[in-house]
Amino acid sequence: MHIEFRHLRTIKAIHDAGGVARAADVLNITQSALSHQVKGLEDQAGVELFVRRSKPLRLSAAGMKLLRLAERILPEIEAIEDEFRGLVSGRAGRLHIAIECHACFEWLFPVLEKFRHAWPDVDVDIRPGLAFDALPALQKEEVDLVVSSDPETLPGVDFTPLFDYEPVFVASAQHPLAAKDFVVAEDFRDQTLITYPVDRSRLDVFTELLTPAKVEPRAIRQVELTAVILLLVASNRGVAVLPDWVVREVRYHSDYVTRRVTEAGLTKRLYAATRSEETTLPYMSQFLRLARTEPVKLQRQGTAAG
Repeated sequence: MHIEFRHLRTIKAIHDAGGVARAADVLNITQSALSHQVKGLEDQAGVELFVRRSKPLRLSAAGMKLLRLAERILPEIEAIEDEFRGLVSGRAGRLHIAIECHACFEWLFPVLEKFRHAWPDVDVDIRPGLAFDALPALQKEEVDLVVSSDPETLPGVDFTPLFDYEPVFVASAQHPLAAKDFVVAEDFRDQTLITYPVDRSRLDVFTELLTPAKVEPRAIRQVELTAVILLLVASNRGVAVLPDWVVREVRYHSDYVTRRVTEAGLTKRLYAATRSEETTLPYMSQFLRLARTEPVKLQRQGTAAG
């Protein structure tokens, strides 16, 4: 027996409409063509699908089995057809994001909150890119965008600049280094440095300051959550270097001090890596625009608070 989607639509239309004539109007075909289709399906099945002496037309027991099949399968078919139409039109798609920095969650969630209102049909997911090689995963289409501060030259991958940020020194207001206008590498030599639990090559305080100066802190304490890092800093259990968008709310809090790292300060840039053929997709372009503008608003809020 060869059942096609049109057969399932026919069975459901006749059942819903209560007759062949009304179902033919719904399906936009002639009554004769619809009756012929039903007869062909019954010949294949070897059983009658309708009780023809009933008014309105009623499905037989065999017909009810096909109706249950239609009610299960047709919504799935309609959903996938709608998804494909969305992909063709550019209003739907997938945006699975890998993040190579813990602190990026602080600005990413406000970005995604705005994005979901504009693109509700885009499937969004976040995968911390610290547990796997994010850029190879991008090339293998396992993720669709990677947030990184380390652009590379990769075939078929675009690195779109998002925004610049400043790694900022954070300490308790009672800490001896609070008296300084800025900190340098040597200031960390006798400190407990509190960091995220990632490799040094992914931490600005090491890549931009300590490693080039060959300075090793007295101790390193790794903490998963930003809020806990700030709690420990406020308790004078150590010091930290965090992006400026993270410290915007504590910059002027009496429990903390924030200082520049080096007299001139440090500047880093975040990028969004995407597959070249997808960079200009409408929803991807919108996400990139939001990722360029929303974090800057957070940075300015911190400045305005002062």
